[in-house]
Amino acid sequence: MSSKDSIPNCAAAAVLVRSEGVPDDAQPIRGYDFENGVDYNALLSTYINTGFQATSFGRAVDIVNKMCAWRLSDEPVAENDCEEDRDLEYRKSVKCKIFLGYTSNLVSSGIRETIKYLVKNSMVDVLVSSAGGVEEDFIKCLAPTYLGDFTLEGRALRSKGLNRIGNLIVPNDNYCKFEDWIVPILDQMLKEQKEDGTVWTPSKVIHRLGKEINHPDSIYYWAYKNNIPVYCPAITDGSLGDMLYFHSYRSPGLVIDVVQDIRAMNTEAVRAKKSGVIILGGGLVKHHICNANLMRNGADYAVFVNTAQEFDGSDAGARPDEAVSWGKIKADAESVKVYAEASLVFPLLVAQTFAKNN
Repeated sequence: MSSKDSIPNCAAAAVLVRSEGVPDDAQPIRGYDFENGVDYNALLSTYINTGFQATSFGRAVDIVNKMCAWRLSDEPVAENDCEEDRDLEYRKSVKCKIFLGYTSNLVSSGIRETIKYLVKNSMVDVLVSSAGGVEEDFIKCLAPTYLGDFTLEGRALRSKGLNRIGNLIVPNDNYCKFEDWIVPILDQMLKEQKEDGTVWTPSKVIHRLGKEINHPDSIYYWAYKNNIPVYCPAITDGSLGDMLYFHSYRSPGLVIDVVQDIRAMNTEAVRAKKSGVIILGGGLVKHHICNANLMRNGADYAVFVNTAQEFDGSDAGARPDEAVSWGKIKADAESVKVYAEASLVFPLLVAQTFAKNN
């Protein structure tokens, strides 16, 4: 071959770089083979080796399963353990405390039923939601939310008294029904405050409303039945706040103490022998759970599911490693962020973890 037909040395050196050996435990990328038929469990099990966000989903499945499986008996007895903590049967009964946080839009969506399943079956220990994530559950017991479209024009909807949440539609009459239902309860709560000295907190209000709704479709009915605490530090930021605002004119005096709840929420984390967090969405619910776990020098397991990016410095966009820097997740914790929309991912995550283990 003449020199003019030879590969230039610089090109060969640039393109044909020799690889170092890969680690012995490196996992080859391989997806599901549909020649084997349609097997959803097998399909989802291949996600861990599929790459990209499928691998993040697979890691989330592994981490949640570890949360569910952990028992205090898995750990060696510490020198400073009390007598009860040394008892083997007691150690076998102590589970990882699982915090579940979610934003209001997910309760507006069909994810409400997935959350209700977890609460009904006592699969999670602490709930944190925004105000909308509380009120929308009760409102759905009174009247349905409907499927709409992202492109429906706001002006036209407003003229018809229809509210849009993404591609969901909530008739404004639903909120009128909510007012009719909740005002007598607020009246009774005010009466108990004045006559019995009851100190209301957001979690106590939600507990009471869960009792009053008495509906098997409700997340908070089952939270009430199973005594699962629900924390909502921004309880006034939604229709619940509207109702409290109107009630303050009609029957002034109702007080809701947030200080008791921050102590109770932080104590949930401090007393946990092992802590796992699952957070759908971002903002307040994400920070509230993570900050409570700061009080114990961080969660042991963490799964974030949201679409937010970190370039704007938002808490919603922050990866678990940023929370490690604050002491909100332990440095040696197992954690993952799944960059995905929760209505797509969360039912599948529950199917591969809690539901399979039940």
